[in-house]
Amino acid sequence: MRAPENLLADCGSCFGLCCVALPFAKSSDFAVDKAAGEPCSNLLEDSRCGIHSSLRDKGFPGCTVYDCFGAGQQVSRSTFAGRDWRQQPSNASEMFAVFPVMRDLHELLWYLADARGRKSTESLHTRLVGEYDELDALTSATPEILMSVDVSVLRSRINELLIAASELVRAEVVGKKKNYRGRDMIGAKLAGADLRGASLRGTYLIGADVRGADLRLADMIGADLRGADLRGADLRGSIYATQFQVNAARGDRATRLPESLTRPNHWA
Repeated sequence: MRAPENLLADCGSCFGLCCVALPFAKSSDFAVDKAAGEPCSNLLEDSRCGIHSSLRDKGFPGCTVYDCFGAGQQVSRSTFAGRDWRQQPSNASEMFAVFPVMRDLHELLWYLADARGRKSTESLHTRLVGEYDELDALTSATPEILMSVDVSVLRSRINELLIAASELVRAEVVGKKKNYRGRDMIGAKLAGADLRGASLRGTYLIGADVRGADLRLADMIGADLRGADLRGADLRGSIYATQFQVNAARGDRATRLPESLTRPNHWA
């Protein structure tokens, strides 16, 4: 699919919400501790990052991995109509509470957009479009309504439809498909593996060697690819893959990605 514009992060249209609303702990991903609602020390007054070009070198690789699915600009420009938390501190607590909810809603929209854009899911298109439109309308709700949303209930309902769509997509691959759903595959040796049409839903692939593997039409939803080696791997047509996942992995110019994703700048 071509990624919907509203689901692509536009940092220039956001008030640095991921740099303020979200907490992080000192680790290999972040050089310091930061509490939720506390502006990152690297955040400038114009909402730009003061070390954006050297985040990895200065101990903040986690920032280069994160993706908000366009929630930042939606909250900044639509939900709060361009009212910056700096100029109107009274908005701050609500804005910071709404942001993670919006991010979850936009992530679900990403999956629905992927599923409805597949020819093989034609029998589910009415339901997929209906869920997408209903969820899209919810993203335009007031802060009060958004803060009352039970995302877990929405996920549970929509996930049933996403699983059905995944089965139709993966059925395009003839023969028996691998099922690693929810499995611990940390550090697994999967170089050159035939994973076409595989279920990798919620699979832990942290640090796994997936070089040159064929992941076409694989279900990638929730797969943890932190540090996974995707050099030369083929993810074209994989379903539910996200920018967040590939940002967290390692890859190179030979790695083939779905049309909706872009090659991370930190890849070789």
